[in-house]
Amino acid sequence: MDFAGFDMMQADNTDQDGSRGERKESGKRGRKPGRKAEKSDMRAKLAQQMVLERSRQSARECRARKKLRYQYLEELVADREKAVFALREELEKYSQMSKELAQNNIPQGMDDLLAEMGMTQAGNEAFDSKPSV
Repeated sequence: MDFAGFDMMQADNTDQDGSRGERKESGKRGRKPGRKAEKSDMRAKLAQQMVLERSRQSARECRARKKLRYQYLEELVADREKAVFALREELEKYSQMSKELAQNNIPQGMDDLLAEMGMTQAGNEAFDSKPSV
């Protein structure tokens, strides 16, 4: 190939103002593969934004439900702990009374306990009498 002829071809490829007539955009003409039209792009972006917003809203609601569930469980545990402490105190009281009864001593509060159970002195008379046959 003759390079002298190449210079001549370049000179013929200029416009009237002296600048070279080059294409402004690179690549092939026409629609590019894998590329959607602008309206479709806008719709796709809006759809994607809607999906993301729904996802964010769902996550917010999930966190709120989780927070409520943990609050409910904490309250439930606190109530059960109070009940356990009350039962332990009652068990300790009855254990102490049992030890005193084993030593043939009448513990303090025994009258109150019997009154709560409905076993008073009048109730004991019913057990003392012999049943009629």
